[in-house]
Amino acid sequence: MDFAFGPGDAHFRDEARAWLDTHLTGRFTRPTDTATPTTAAATDAAQRAWERELGGGGWIGLGWDRTHGTYGNRPATLTQQVVWAEEYARAGAPGRLGHIGENLLAPTLLAHGDQAQRARFLPPIARGEELWCQGYSEPDAGSDLAGVRTRAVRDPGDGTYRVTGQKIWTSHAREADWCFVLARTEEGSERHHGLSFLLVPMDQPGRVEVRPIRQLTGTAEFNEVFFDGALARPDHLVGGPGRGWSVAMSLLAVERGVSTLVQQIGFAQELDRVIRQARETGAARDPVLRDQLIQQWAELKVMRWNALRTLGGAGNPPSGGPTPTPSPPAPDRPAPHRPTAHDAGAPSVAKLLWGGWHRRLGELAVRVRGAAAALGPVRWTEDRPYELDAAQRLFLFSRADTIYGGSDEIQRNIIAERVLHLPKEDR
Repeated sequence: MDFAFGPGDAHFRDEARAWLDTHLTGRFTRPTDTATPTTAAATDAAQRAWERELGGGGWIGLGWDRTHGTYGNRPATLTQQVVWAEEYARAGAPGRLGHIGENLLAPTLLAHGDQAQRARFLPPIARGEELWCQGYSEPDAGSDLAGVRTRAVRDPGDGTYRVTGQKIWTSHAREADWCFVLARTEEGSERHHGLSFLLVPMDQPGRVEVRPIRQLTGTAEFNEVFFDGALARPDHLVGGPGRGWSVAMSLLAVERGVSTLVQQIGFAQELDRVIRQARETGAARDPVLRDQLIQQWAELKVMRWNALRTLGGAGNPPSGGPTPTPSPPAPDRPAPHRPTAHDAGAPSVAKLLWGGWHRRLGELAVRVRGAAAALGPVRWTEDRPYELDAAQRLFLFSRADTIYGGSDEIQRNIIAERVLHLPKEDR
């Protein structure tokens, strides 16, 4: 397979790199000194400002389907989206607050929303002005999403929905302006039936409460969200009443696309740091550990090629993009992509690959440190009792990689049932 980029992609790469060099300065750069305190409020303000900076440059929403119009973003081929993701990661740019709206909700609205919904919600996402969170998982409906119990009751007068229930593991819920919520709108419905996909504003004091979940790392990226009669307008129901399951599954299908490649660039940077430390500490002289580092490097290469192959097969490859060299389609009639059973399993395979890989890297990160891995980077104080260095954070946070985003067990079930057509598990 030939995944080479074309001349147009090289020009796009130069443009992206130049923009990042110019704008990624001052408060937008990541602090390198862990001993320098940064308040959560200051971090949130800087991240919001960075989203607006990206939006002003037209870098949010690259490659969104333009069939229904434009929304302030720039057009980009698939390979140019890959280029931007790579340059963003290599520049060490800040983690994104707006990726849920940009990469999950926007493609869903483009596929299932109506014109009014697209016109209302896509431009603010593209400008970096409105942030979103995802209201799917619940205490008894995590991997088994069809067990959702959050309810949305429609007012017979004005048609407004009142949402009541609890969501959990909700990323960026404290920062988000909106939440897309999977809720049960048909009384007595069960499993996949009677669910609807609603867009709910988060700024509803007394009706929406967010509680952070403190993690092993001492941080709280995830949250619980409690809806107590939260209001959602009838024109903010996406895809029609009772069609929430198909809309939700469509969203999950786009959850892992180009983003897997930017993730892998970050993985490569983490692996480089672990290898450097192994050399500095002398741990690399251990033949077993050295073999494990080489295995990590090889598996990361495999993940990259698998991601590019998957993207190349997702549709007609753009000019200069990743195209298989054998049997190319006729230039005047590109061969259409015919979905196969393997397409349904591609996201699950990707999740299984990177989840386990990243957890093993976290284990290696502390192993090369030896006993020193038990010490913090600075002396703990009453004000700052839980400071961790990069290796310690990697080890602790990556314990969750095989659980969030769909546990490994669920991914294996999907592959077994939808790809290999094995008998379904009793439920």
